[in-house]
Amino acid sequence: MKFPRRGFLRLAAGAVAVPAVSRFASAQSYPSRPVRLIIGYTPGGSADITARLMAQWLSERLGQQFVIESRPGAGTNLATEAVVNAPPDGYTLLLVAPANAINASLYEKLNHNFLRDIVPIAGVNRFPNVVDVTPSLPVKTVPELIAYAKANPGKLNMASSGPGSTIHVSGELFKMMTGINMVHVPYRGGAPALTDMIAGQVQVMFDNIPTSIEHIRAGRLRGLAVTGTTRSNLLPDTPTVAEFVPGYEASAWYGLGAPKGTPVEIVNKLNATVNAILADRTAKERFDSMGATLITGSAAEFGKYVAEETEKWAKVVKFSGAKPD
Repeated sequence: MKFPRRGFLRLAAGAVAVPAVSRFASAQSYPSRPVRLIIGYTPGGSADITARLMAQWLSERLGQQFVIESRPGAGTNLATEAVVNAPPDGYTLLLVAPANAINASLYEKLNHNFLRDIVPIAGVNRFPNVVDVTPSLPVKTVPELIAYAKANPGKLNMASSGPGSTIHVSGELFKMMTGINMVHVPYRGGAPALTDMIAGQVQVMFDNIPTSIEHIRAGRLRGLAVTGTTRSNLLPDTPTVAEFVPGYEASAWYGLGAPKGTPVEIVNKLNATVNAILADRTAKERFDSMGATLITGSAAEFGKYVAEETEKWAKVVKFSGAKPD
């Protein structure tokens, strides 16, 4: 499947066909009423925490309430379509996430084309996963995991929170780049997958660091490596996968988007505000405590990042043969 990457980048950089004076006046007074930030996830996870923190800080800086609206379901597609179909006036925003990039190839038919229908505003943060194994598995490093899997093809079970989740595709990317064969075992959420990991029913999981870290510290799981480009401050002694598999990187990440046609002046105002928030020590320290790194830059740069992630995960989805539940 091919994605209209150039069109997505143009959405980030181009102005809409509205008189310049009207657009400028709209941006000057924006926001003049509460803004909805719609997320496709249930409360409590990294997406929800990120959205609520950004909503609080945007409210403080722009003088209007940014209200979180959670619309989980259909792999975040319900939330995305709610924003796609909203008026392009800056008062309905989307928490953009990896699911948006993955779903473009995971689903054969969608009622929207994400790269065409959502204009990128700004990146916010990035969370790596951690490669967990059960302590009974006789491997303590990534090279040992690869060697064991090659010596025992198809005998390792790899748990995930569901087909197409970042936990799933992180593992599939690892399989694709190393040539190993592990059997994917999807669960309805990360919690039951972790329960079976700790019980030894499945042996490998590319889990979110916050949900695994206490189990790693307690010895119930063994963390082999983190999936980001740098080591995590939450697991400073744990190497990255890329130290053994050059070029490997897989992260959960979040940013803001808006319906196509949102005035470029409003997009630029929101982008500047988000970047000012991320430059503040309060935001840096808060996200650092969660093990997240920041994504800063222009709307066009965030658009480029999302387009690259969409292309990257399309290859992994094709390799894995993943289908949505």
